[in-house]
Amino acid sequence: MKKNLDGRALVYCDKAFNTPNGKTAHGLVRFTERYEVVGVIDRNYAGKDAGKVLDGKPNDIPIFNDLLEAMETLSEENKLPDIFVVGLAPDGGRLPKKARKTIKNAIKLGMNVDSGLHDFLTNDKKLVKLAKKQNVRLRDIRKTPDRDQLHFFTGEIESVECLKLAILGTDSAIGKRTTAWLLVHGFRAAGHKAEMIGTGQTAWMQGAQYSMIMDSCINDFVSGEIEHAVVSAWKNAKPDVIVIEGQGSLMNPAYPGGFEILAAGRPDYVILQHAPKRVEYDGFPGYKLHSLKEQINAIEVISGKKVIAITVNHEDMKPEEILPACEAITKETGLPAFDVLAHGTQTLVELLSSRIK
Repeated sequence: MKKNLDGRALVYCDKAFNTPNGKTAHGLVRFTERYEVVGVIDRNYAGKDAGKVLDGKPNDIPIFNDLLEAMETLSEENKLPDIFVVGLAPDGGRLPKKARKTIKNAIKLGMNVDSGLHDFLTNDKKLVKLAKKQNVRLRDIRKTPDRDQLHFFTGEIESVECLKLAILGTDSAIGKRTTAWLLVHGFRAAGHKAEMIGTGQTAWMQGAQYSMIMDSCINDFVSGEIEHAVVSAWKNAKPDVIVIEGQGSLMNPAYPGGFEILAAGRPDYVILQHAPKRVEYDGFPGYKLHSLKEQINAIEVISGKKVIAITVNHEDMKPEEILPACEAITKETGLPAFDVLAHGTQTLVELLSSRIK
């Protein structure tokens, strides 16, 4: 059940919704306990339902052409947002100039602003001054905490006694976080206590209680922060299973990720997210995606743990192509394959539940 920790949110995703650069907005449209999402801004899909555009399932979150249209409509419906959330996730995490102008207008309208990009709003003196004048908050989710607040790896991860699963991927922007959340919800629906370890800004925005933001953390403390999040979840919640969100992929040239999760999170098993129709690394034409077998082998050599299942991202696939694609993956790898977004998590959860300690 949604707790809506922080209030109503309008999500900015202009000209990026339903593309890899809109994955933060996608996560918030699909699920968040931090906000009540009342609208999305993207001129390309103005007038449409965000859930319908994204997953073919209406969820009553309207898409607006611009900030003015959104505020006029939401005011009439008595749904004015408290927070303007930057839902963009462009390569490099940089804030577009046009977005900055819209943020300025949102501040003038009295809205708090949350951003998960690398261009920090709180470093912009003009925006800070305007926010102070309007008595609103600027919050940079990716801003690294002071070093004295960060944790170094201690080995305490070995005290965690529950099942630990890592959701890694064959590429970036491939659905690792979505699969992680779906599994957490699936375990809970099956009667198990499950906790999500968020490792990116979107998981935090979705309300993951135990989180760290890997790609903005100082390198010396990445492993320690992962360990601290997992250990905190274990100590505080005593779950049956902990699901760790992956970042990037082991072999992605721009976003190599997963090493620290394997080393510090020390999962018992790995689930590998894969898009069968993707042939090159996201955003890097000419960089051919390594095969599933190569990526599975790399994970298992590095971690000493098994990849237990493949989860499928059905991008560029027709519904009737999904099951044959899963069957082909199983034939190629010998591993069960599932599209949990299209078909649900029940079968995969049943498989994994037998591994709960």
